[in-house]
Amino acid sequence: MEKTIITVIGRDTVGIIAKVCTYLADNNVNVLDISQTIVEGYFNMMMIADISGSAKSILELSEEISHVGEEIGVQIRMQSEKIFNSMHRI
Repeated sequence: MEKTIITVIGRDTVGIIAKVCTYLADNNVNVLDISQTIVEGYFNMMMIADISGSAKSILELSEEISHVGEEIGVQIRMQSEKIFNSMHRI
């Protein structure tokens, strides 16, 4: 299993979750956990996903999903769980 952390932040609008999840499904990425909130019109989502089934590298997926975010007006970041955990270790 190759876990990644995906964050989505921006103004709330219809279809954000659908667009992100459609991209992930089209690339054989399995969503393991998801949490989302909306605070005063701002959308915030964090996902843990397994990319081991995808034919694409994490770099390709990260760049492409970032472009999906640009298309829908939100910022999307994808990073390896290992890097995420290292960055947030105290």
